[in-house]
Amino acid sequence: MCGIQREPRGTMTPGQDLVAAGWAGREGARRISFFREKELLSRFSGDYIELMRRRDETPVDSSCIPWREYGATEWEEVSEGGIFTALWNLSGAYRLGFIVDLYRIPVRQETIEVCEQYDVNPYRLLSSNCVVAVSDHGWKLCERLAERGVKAAVIGRVNGGIKREVWYGQVRGFMERPREDEIRKIIQEVL
Repeated sequence: MCGIQREPRGTMTPGQDLVAAGWAGREGARRISFFREKELLSRFSGDYIELMRRRDETPVDSSCIPWREYGATEWEEVSEGGIFTALWNLSGAYRLGFIVDLYRIPVRQETIEVCEQYDVNPYRLLSSNCVVAVSDHGWKLCERLAERGVKAAVIGRVNGGIKREVWYGQVRGFMERPREDEIRKIIQEVL
């Protein structure tokens, strides 16, 4: 496993919980709604598309949430490459594996609808206002975030070794290395 070059903020050890705060793929879906507005209007109402574009969520970046105070020992902001890239970077920085349940990752329905329309993976899609955090007590971290109006869920746990396991229902797989953000598919087709 190749180490990731980033500044550690704290600690990450086997047995800790992985928490996703915010909505995976939301920024990518929002941008797709602008790139592909005409096509989307043939399938969805204007109100539904406007719902995709709204940005009325509580900020979750490091300047707005006191992650350590809330019980996080480490965190990674989700951006290009989506939540999968953030998980990969976090585990690579500490040379540890994890197990994650895709059903637990917060994704808005409108993001799923847009991703299905264009065969885009929401977990590899541009995200903003989303963080993956590590905590000894993930459910407590989720409660604290909920008090601030932030959607959060325990999505898995840190494991020893280097396996990056991903569960989808009863199906188990292993995470592939990060690749180009899924939004690039849409941008390249438009240009």
